Amino acid sequence: MAMTVRDIAAALGAKALGAEHLSVDRPAEPVTAGPNDLALAMTPAWGEKLGVSAARAALVWPGADWQAFGLEAAIEVPRARLAMAKLTQAFDAEPVCTGIHPTAVIDDTSEIGRDVSIGAFCVIGPRSKIGAGTWVDAHVTLAEEVTIGTDAMIFAGVRLGRRVQLGDRVIVQPNAVIGADGFSFVTAEPSNEERTFQSMGRTQLDPPKDAVRHRIHSLGSVIVGDDVEVGANSTIDAGTVRATMVGRGTKIDNLVQVGHNVMLGEDCVLCAQAAIAGSAQIGDRVVLGGKSGVKDNISVGADVVLGGAAIVLNHVPAGSFMMGYPAQPMPAYRAQLKATRAAAIRQKGVSKPGESD
Repeated sequence: MAMTVRDIAAALGAKALGAEHLSVDRPAEPVTAGPNDLALAMTPAWGEKLGVSAARAALVWPGADWQAFGLEAAIEVPRARLAMAKLTQAFDAEPVCTGIHPTAVIDDTSEIGRDVSIGAFCVIGPRSKIGAGTWVDAHVTLAEEVTIGTDAMIFAGVRLGRRVQLGDRVIVQPNAVIGADGFSFVTAEPSNEERTFQSMGRTQLDPPKDAVRHRIHSLGSVIVGDDVEVGANSTIDAGTVRATMVGRGTKIDNLVQVGHNVMLGEDCVLCAQAAIAGSAQIGDRVVLGGKSGVKDNISVGADVVLGGAAIVLNHVPAGSFMMGYPAQPMPAYRAQLKATRAAAIRQKGVSKPGESD
């Protein structure tokens, strides 16, 4: 999709310099950019590569001597990643409404809004509702009484369980599952895990009298707010009685698990392989780094950041930056690492002659 430098600058809210009428076909890294590409050189670190680029136009950092790089036009952007967000939005074509594919199976009691696309081999269950302008890709399944808002994008292979509610402009990436039953079982007598916690591991476990796991069914569902994105192969389990909640604007990466009854706030970010156990409460604007985890039935306050692989076992106050296992405030975690390193150095220093390092 060709755009002029002037139009791109307008979309970015940025300043165009030089030949504003110049047209480009796509954004590209400076090394691979051709004469019809827009080179992305938004920090000085890209200056050397921009100098050997074949591009005639580029996104550059504020104050860059763009003409010295042989460019005919440039757009100055003060915040590189924000410019990338707006640039990719401008160049990414919106899905075109293709109507309803003849292989789609749609229950007579469902309600389909105007300008809705439903792809091949989709199944739309009883009393489900799809809002205007929503795009549903192939092989998507909606169980009974699912509600999807307006202008949503549901990609191939997504499964939405019974009574799931998605807000407006929600994006669900391929093969995500929202509304499956929670992982919830109980034994007639205290289970091994219960007995272990009671004794804090001080008592050896004997075989239980009755180890049968009785399944606790999920009668609730999942409610997802407006402008949420759920990544590929991520799962959000239905609540046991009440709904699992995902707040407006929250972004969920690939391979993330949100357990049953979780209350997830607004504008949160859950990075790949993060997991939240059942009934945890997560405040607004919380960030869970990759592979981090939150224990069941605890609360994490607003504006908390969990570093990668941090495991939260107790309540976390608002505004904390937590690291490690078990997670602790960053200053304490760093102090612990320094102390451990210092102890290792001291131990090495007092080793007997001839001992191996």
